Amino acid sequence: MPVIRLDCTRCDRNYPAGVLRHVCDCGGPLFARYDLERAAKNMRPGHLALREPTLWRYDDVLPVDDPDARLSLGEGFTPLLTARRLGLAVGLPRLFVKDESGNPTGSFKARGLAVAVSMAKVLGATDVCLGSAGNAGSALAAYAARGGLKAHVFLPRDIPRIFVMETEALGADVRLVEGNISDAGKACVAEATQHGWYDCATLKEPYRVEGKKTMGYELAEQMGWKLPDAILYPTGGGTGLIGMWKAFAEMETMGFVGPGRPRMYAVQAEGCAPIVKAFTEGKPEAEFWEGASTHALGLRVPKPYADFLILDGVRQSHGAAVAVSEEEIVAGVREAAASEGLFMAPEGGACVAALRKLRASGHLSADDRVVLFNTGTGLKYTDSMAPLW
Repeated sequence: MPVIRLDCTRCDRNYPAGVLRHVCDCGGPLFARYDLERAAKNMRPGHLALREPTLWRYDDVLPVDDPDARLSLGEGFTPLLTARRLGLAVGLPRLFVKDESGNPTGSFKARGLAVAVSMAKVLGATDVCLGSAGNAGSALAAYAARGGLKAHVFLPRDIPRIFVMETEALGADVRLVEGNISDAGKACVAEATQHGWYDCATLKEPYRVEGKKTMGYELAEQMGWKLPDAILYPTGGGTGLIGMWKAFAEMETMGFVGPGRPRMYAVQAEGCAPIVKAFTEGKPEAEFWEGASTHALGLRVPKPYADFLILDGVRQSHGAAVAVSEEEIVAGVREAAASEGLFMAPEGGACVAALRKLRASGHLSADDRVVLFNTGTGLKYTDSMAPLW
């Protein structure tokens, strides 16, 4: 197993790898650590070019070393697209879109769950579960089906029917819960505790973030090992932002990149913006956002579990957190579709809307190489976007 230990992100405690574990005894999320000197020798650009075009091309810094133990559906190594027309319209001619919509089950959630469910099976789990806003649930179900595990998914009752249908079709035990993802998560924890299921909720186990961090490795490789100046990332639970920040540190240790970092911009909806509020107020953690509401379901997270890690990445990179309205989100989806041929999920549309705000405020300049993340396909959100369309 490539993982040499698990480190707490809050305290100095570490744990041995090779056993099922969720978080540190102090409650802090755990990070997997690797022999990066060894990984650097194996991951030289010439070697990487010959590897499979999935996230598993970075297996030296992923926890599953046995190819037969990887539950893969072809996830990762998604396109990094130039967005010249959109970029010129917003005054950012060096704009790129990292398009995650082609992942299995239609979103970037496939990355984290491919690795998390693979490790759960390797370490002996038979049942996996999580509370989800939609896409994570279907991804969990898909990889559980791939590996012969039983998935238990807890979803808010008000989400579009497509998410329920997809997750049920993939063989999961689906429970509908009144409220939002926080309520679904609480219901999941209660059942998992009672039945001994392995909870794969965001950053409440060590390996989902490892799958998400591969977005950082891909960006670096696809941009010739020169990191962009800025990254706009739609932030609900924030696993991808945290994972990329971890990846950049690993790459620097291995000598693949220098100490410079992209400015990280966390994008949220005005109806659920706990990270924006905490950032603006200079707080180290976010407060629970009462009455969370947005049709960008991946952003309807009232309090991210690892909020302090999101805020650390944003502040250390000299980035910012920005909120956009529901109307701006839909306008962003429409603009990306008409100018670049990309029908984005509303979370991606939020980032398009944020481009204009950050350009106008001076956070982004015309010389910047900017990467915007579209985290999924808009096809799953047609019902929820329809009232504002």
